[in-house]
Amino acid sequence: MMLVLLLLIGGILLSAFFSGCETGFYRVTRVRLAIEALGGNWISQSLLWFANQPTLFVATTLIGNNLANYLTSLSAVMGCQRLFPLGGVWVDLLGPIVIAPVVFLGGELLPKNLFYDAPNRLLKRCAPALFVCTCLFAPVIILLWTFGRVVQLLSRTSPQELRLTLARRELAELISEGHEAGILRPVQQSLAQAMLAVAAQPVKSFASPSGRVLRVTTTMKKSDILRLAQRHRRTLLPVEDPRQKRQLVGYLRMVDLYLDDKPTLPEPLPLVSLRDTQSCLSALRMLSQAEDPLGHVVDDEGRTVGFVTGRELRMALLRAQ
Repeated sequence: MMLVLLLLIGGILLSAFFSGCETGFYRVTRVRLAIEALGGNWISQSLLWFANQPTLFVATTLIGNNLANYLTSLSAVMGCQRLFPLGGVWVDLLGPIVIAPVVFLGGELLPKNLFYDAPNRLLKRCAPALFVCTCLFAPVIILLWTFGRVVQLLSRTSPQELRLTLARRELAELISEGHEAGILRPVQQSLAQAMLAVAAQPVKSFASPSGRVLRVTTTMKKSDILRLAQRHRRTLLPVEDPRQKRQLVGYLRMVDLYLDDKPTLPEPLPLVSLRDTQSCLSALRMLSQAEDPLGHVVDDEGRTVGFVTGRELRMALLRAQ
């Protein structure tokens, strides 16, 4: 009976551990983990790596919960056979049923509620044991990971979109909590939510189509270019070279032409190439780092899709409020 009690207690503790860690993993604030990881906390660094490798965590908790359920069921059957040796098959069936409420309360409900209320603190305390379990379960985890990759290749789906959706949802909840705590003002909250709504959209949705954008050539006069820019209200214009089959060679800033006293055109500035499927936020970051040049949006084959400026992308974020 001592062995039966040890198996029962061990199974319930394992079930509580893995069930609580599972809830804590999905409740933990990843922004806080990232900040602590940058500060040198090795536990936060490991948990952040775990968060970026969810397959390992899911496989670890899946194996751990199955092991815990097997131990509790085995202890229940062994205990019933020990107490009622003449009970037969009915004792083996009723044993796990009787012990199920205890496992549910002590191994599922209570730890999940505890980790739900304090995910950051409890998950950090359990992190070392979780890493040890991952190493112990490594052979089975590799098999599960291989099976998952095969299913992914057959279904031709990627979990990246789901991860991005979960990340945006988590960030939206964090923004709402900041507003309720008085950290963010209403205008800041609306701007952040607008960024979440617009940032993931492809940049081609905000680019001006190639056929509607005025282009100038390297052989045009400065006065003609300024007059056309004023008429079409454009501050940045792409430049073509007629001697190179009207190939795009860069762009011109109208303010540079206006302030330059030289009669000749200045050297065109280089365009920033953007993929048409690139996200709006990523394109805005690239344009901002390059001091807001003209963005040249191209497709997979390098053909021009359109042109976009950093100002147009920022206005798209503001209009989304």
